[in-house]
Amino acid sequence: MSLNHVRPWRNIYRRKSRQIMVGNVPIGGDAPIAVQTMTNTITSDASATIKQVLACAEAGADIVRVSAPDEASTLALREITRESPVPIVADIHFHYKRAIEAAEAGAACLRINPGNIGDEKRVKEVIKAARDYGCSIRIGVNAGSLERHLLEKYGEPCPDAMVESGLEHIKILQDNDFHEFKISVKASDIFMSAAAYQQLADATDAPIHLGITEAGGLMSGTIKSSIGMGNLLWNGIGDTIRVSLSADPVEEVKVGFEMLKSLGLRHRGVTIISCPSCARQGFDVIKTVEKLEDRLSHISTSLSLSIIGCVVNGPGEALMTDVGFTGGGNGSGMIYQAGKQSHKMSNDQMVDHIVELVEQKAESLEAEKAAAEAAAE
Repeated sequence: MSLNHVRPWRNIYRRKSRQIMVGNVPIGGDAPIAVQTMTNTITSDASATIKQVLACAEAGADIVRVSAPDEASTLALREITRESPVPIVADIHFHYKRAIEAAEAGAACLRINPGNIGDEKRVKEVIKAARDYGCSIRIGVNAGSLERHLLEKYGEPCPDAMVESGLEHIKILQDNDFHEFKISVKASDIFMSAAAYQQLADATDAPIHLGITEAGGLMSGTIKSSIGMGNLLWNGIGDTIRVSLSADPVEEVKVGFEMLKSLGLRHRGVTIISCPSCARQGFDVIKTVEKLEDRLSHISTSLSLSIIGCVVNGPGEALMTDVGFTGGGNGSGMIYQAGKQSHKMSNDQMVDHIVELVEQKAESLEAEKAAAEAAAE
């Protein structure tokens, strides 16, 4: 029995939002929660940026954001958007003209920050460019760059100020009959972020871009993001996510998918269930899992694999996974397939053998999927 088997007590009921398009990726409504990241190359170096975009897309990113701080960057965007296999979001701060140039260059979405994009007249020009070139817009509110009048009103960044900023900007877009927008209210403080997102979810039906901004390094940022975003996702809030890490953008994509997989909201690649290991282990669990994570990273098909060091929990975990291996001592363990004992395998050959079994299972599942789609046509 697969981990993907649906049980009533595992259901998450997502907030109802209207749907927009970012390029060819639907955001909101009943669309899957999209995973995105952001490049950290110098955008004007189109070659380096394209290379990073391709790596992120290969890791599964649905959307990639690119900073556009100057004219050289928006000029490079023409080549970047042309070569990218996924929609490109142009990240705009301070200079509204960069948003107009990015729209002309083929960006699928324009991220604008109400706190620094300028007055309503400038926003209207960005709206016109987005409409003319078929872009969507993300209203990106950040606790660290709120408008002066809101800081004077509230005294400091807070959830009320963040939501008020976002709603003011929504009104500008709606007053100009522009509705292809999503919104975020990010802070580095997870309590502030969670409170702001909860208020925002009640105040608008716009799709929500979820994130904890400036979360930190790979480990600390992953933990911080998982706590803050995981709580919101569990409560059905969030239509697209970005995990903000001081790390390779590919790692952001991986963490994003792991977060969604753990909640049953997206399924991509191999989910490995493994024990922390102890004196009972019949093989080196930690090194085995490290090898398998590396050698199975190319598989995008959703399936599950259990790697358990001994027979205390091994057989039970294997009942719930597509492929399993449980250590039994004496230099060998038991292979499980579809939850049932299949055959014994020596510890020194198990990694190669498990990779082969998982690849075969992935191929079989893809063939079944293709057959089902063909039959439905």
